Amino acid sequence: MNTPSPEPRKANRGPRAAAANRRALIAAARVVFGSGGYNAPLSSVAKLAGVGQGSLYRHFPDRLSLAVAVFDENIGDLEAIAERPNGTLDQLLDVIVEQALASSTMIDMIEAAPDDERVRHLDKRVEELVTRLLQRDRATGRLGRSIDVDDVMLSISMLAGVVARTSADHRSAVARRARALIQMAFVHEAT
Repeated sequence: MNTPSPEPRKANRGPRAAAANRRALIAAARVVFGSGGYNAPLSSVAKLAGVGQGSLYRHFPDRLSLAVAVFDENIGDLEAIAERPNGTLDQLLDVIVEQALASSTMIDMIEAAPDDERVRHLDKRVEELVTRLLQRDRATGRLGRSIDVDDVMLSISMLAGVVARTSADHRSAVARRARALIQMAFVHEAT
């Protein structure tokens, strides 16, 4: 009787692989949660990342930890806009729309735990970069004085919320319309 030979086991690279495994898990989470939603199996994330479930749980003990890690990377992209000398609030909002379209189910995960310290930390980082861009846009005349940080944060929440709650086949069009309405309100206010 011929018994199939077992699949060769990957060599365990130990702690040296930790950073690469973490990056792979975050990238896989974007894909798995993007297609399977909030309740997609975490085992699918581990499998797509090419790591064992033990590695997944060492890095991210729960779903929210994984969602926070994805958003943390997204905020890093937003912070890069604020770091550019010519970065604007418009550019920031455009990237937020792109991120919301790519990660709409992740928004639901974050909104499910607004009082969690990990989520509040993300909000604080966004608020800090919005403050910097708002000051810059005011100084250059792109934005008037009556729009404040809370207005922009509300706009971001509205954009993310409408994207997350719209069916996939209408999501892009609705996101563009919502973004255009916010832009008109901000431009109108500046004139």
